[in-house]
Amino acid sequence: MTIKNRYEFVYLFDVTNGNPNGDPDAGNMPRLDPESSKGLVTDVCLKRKIRNFIELTEADSQGYDIYVKEKSVLNNQNKKAYDALDIKPADKKLPKEQEKARAVTDWMCANFYDVRTFGAVMTTKVNSGQVRGPVQLAFAKSEDPIIPLEITITRMAVTTEEEAEDQQGDNRTMGRKHIVPYGLYRVHGFISAKLAEKTGFSDDDLEKLWKALEMMFEHDHSAARGEMVARKLIVFKHKDALGNMPSHKLFERVTINRIKGESGTPASGFDEYSIKTDKEGLKENGVTVTEIL
Repeated sequence: MTIKNRYEFVYLFDVTNGNPNGDPDAGNMPRLDPESSKGLVTDVCLKRKIRNFIELTEADSQGYDIYVKEKSVLNNQNKKAYDALDIKPADKKLPKEQEKARAVTDWMCANFYDVRTFGAVMTTKVNSGQVRGPVQLAFAKSEDPIIPLEITITRMAVTTEEEAEDQQGDNRTMGRKHIVPYGLYRVHGFISAKLAEKTGFSDDDLEKLWKALEMMFEHDHSAARGEMVARKLIVFKHKDALGNMPSHKLFERVTINRIKGESGTPASGFDEYSIKTDKEGLKENGVTVTEIL
């Protein structure tokens, strides 16, 4: 059953001695807001981690394939719908019959978790339509400025015989890695029940989304990312599909205060923050609050 309620959520995560989201246009340095020096993590980066978690945990479950995954060819993904429905693909166009065109897009929603969750533009050579997803994320931004560091590292090996000869057997390769000593990031999320009606995003899908946000960093460790931890997931549930309060008024109820160190300067740990959610009057206005983390 598709979800019947609108949701918003506030998600907090932090990084210690790692690079949460490198910028390829800046030599893979951690993304940074140049005006405030606060760190950024894109919505695409977070969606990637959710996709990876769902692929890891639901690999054998019907309807939980991932459309945008590593090394996938999207036209081949689109073609799966035509093969399953025994419809011949039309070059760059959906089938002329509206019923068949809808069937192709519906099949993609039913079989790919990320299509019915985040939506997808599938209007490539093998056209499977365009879907606007019910779940959307904003950019994550750190609460305080961060200080990206560039660390020199050494590998006690070389790649080729020629490099070994040039170094006369020393065989060392120098490299660099970029880290954020510490940063607490906040991101806002939006879930539309009205858009869920069109994609089939269900209550089960929603529970899997919450689980992914809770656990995805536990299965995404790498030398580059350091220690990344999900700290808080605060969910606002409206009593109906349209919702009862503007999202920004709900987000304003989650306040993060610096209790150690000076606000506006880089922090060194999660214990330097106090996080509070003002729940007063929400229930009377048709909104309930759940703290999953």
